[in-house]
Amino acid sequence: MMIERLREYVGVETPTGDAAALNAFADRLAARYAELGATVRREQHPTGDHLVADFPGRDSEAPLLFLAHHDTVWPIGQLDDAMPWRAADGIIHGPGVFDMKGGLVVLETALEQVAGREHRPLRIVVVADEEIGSPSARALVTASAKGAYAAFGFEPPHPNGDLKTSRWGSTRVRLEVTGREAHAALDPDSGVSAIDELVDQLIAVRRVVAAHENVLCNVGTISGGGRTNVVPGSAAADFGFRFMDPQTERSVLEAITGLQPVREARLEMRVMSNRPAWQPSPETDELLAKVVTAGRTVGQEIGGAPASGAADTNLTGWLGIPTLDGLGPVGKGAHAVHEQVVAATLAERAALVAAVITAL
Repeated sequence: MMIERLREYVGVETPTGDAAALNAFADRLAARYAELGATVRREQHPTGDHLVADFPGRDSEAPLLFLAHHDTVWPIGQLDDAMPWRAADGIIHGPGVFDMKGGLVVLETALEQVAGREHRPLRIVVVADEEIGSPSARALVTASAKGAYAAFGFEPPHPNGDLKTSRWGSTRVRLEVTGREAHAALDPDSGVSAIDELVDQLIAVRRVVAAHENVLCNVGTISGGGRTNVVPGSAAADFGFRFMDPQTERSVLEAITGLQPVREARLEMRVMSNRPAWQPSPETDELLAKVVTAGRTVGQEIGGAPASGAADTNLTGWLGIPTLDGLGPVGKGAHAVHEQVVAATLAERAALVAAVITAL
């Protein structure tokens, strides 16, 4: 049943920003959560709706918050062109199986298993733009976390199945360069190449990163210019930064926003999205201990370890709410064409989540 549902979910492709595709998938989730007894509401956004589903539980107790997303990094057509659904030898392949439609199936199955059993109130937040830093969902996640007993994310776990007990911060920054166009042969000296300026600024950013420990920087996109006979008047680059701690994040961002142009160009540096570092805490250690105990009731030994990747659990951890992530199935290949999950771990994870819900 879980594999069939996962195949159904993977068959509905949901790239970030495709509101029609995302909303059609959200319709499925909303209907299913309502069938299971939730009160469901949608927060509408031009790039795709977010869902909040509230399940009743023991009166006056703080709720458990479950965080998930239904967008993927893959475009429409990826399923047919490069990553067809394939299930063989206990491994399932396909766009989004690991990040994170497998996690959605785990969560839904656990909800089925606890139906009619006593537990705390449950709140589920499923966002539509997690893969680009949840810029439209940050306020919703923050508001939904208020008063939560604990927060759990359904992102993939560590390769050995360990849960994630902290995460590096993640900030997306766009650098836009404005130069001055001119004929590249007849009047090159009157032009200011935005592309040349961008190259120099990329080198400057690398120097800033090299001067700090525990920073990752990926230049994800570059654009600019138009014709080889025109000095380019505009160029841009998007950076993805990862920071272990808030102090390093502040230092790096202050340094790069203070960069000056090398030539007569104009620079504009904009933060596109930000997830603060979620650092280890005694409260999260205590939550992990409770999950370990719950796991043993279903024959599972659960561990935990820090992670470098970022997710919406960064926000709850940063807010001081006991938080764990990585409750999705075991697999590999997030954001890669070999994306896959181990089929048997779908049921294992669902049993674990159900045990956690009823134990806390």
